[in-house]
Amino acid sequence: MALPSDPPGHRDDSAAALREAVQRKGSFLASMKAVAWSFFGVRKGRDHADDLARLNPLHVVVAGLLAAALFVGVLIAVVRWVIASGVTL
Repeated sequence: MALPSDPPGHRDDSAAALREAVQRKGSFLASMKAVAWSFFGVRKGRDHADDLARLNPLHVVVAGLLAAALFVGVLIAVVRWVIASGVTL
């Protein structure tokens, strides 16, 4: 919904930009790679700009959710393994 302060056609421009972004042909593997670098915390500014122009935002969201689930799963597995090993402080 366009606000009164928005320029005319603002909502239409946003919707068109979103449709264009979702139509990008960036591969899911490239999205996973970008998300992995983001989780690691190291990313060059030039690569980040390339990703913004190239990657499909839907792929990035799905890759982020998968990476977060994998991260939580690994943490749970490590904690269970440490508890099962009987390590005491």
